[in-house]
Amino acid sequence: MTPMIDVVFLLIVFFLVSSHLARREVRLELPLPEARSGNRDATVTPRLTVNVLGTGQTLLGATPVTSGELVERLRREAEQQEGDLRVRIRGDRTVDYGDIEPVLAACAEAGIVDIGFGVFRNNTDE
Repeated sequence: MTPMIDVVFLLIVFFLVSSHLARREVRLELPLPEARSGNRDATVTPRLTVNVLGTGQTLLGATPVTSGELVERLRREAEQQEGDLRVRIRGDRTVDYGDIEPVLAACAEAGIVDIGFGVFRNNTDE
């Protein structure tokens, strides 16, 4: 019984740590663009978050990456998930499309077609 309790305790610690890291990638302070319409992402497929800062720097989660590194990491993750991977792009509202386009190209090169954009939904018009 004691080994089973040890395993359960380790699983609890693992899930606590992994959920903290998953929340960290979307808690990055980033002024998102506003949208008047859209739907909340309720999918349960595995998801990666790519953040594009106002300086044009690209982060996979909270880790800075170059375009080449992004393609390789996306490709590796897509292979591990057998192609069932969703990428959410969170771009600073001040960045130009020229800074977002390499992320879209990296997704296409990695074979990822399920892409969403993180926005701030403006509900004042309803």
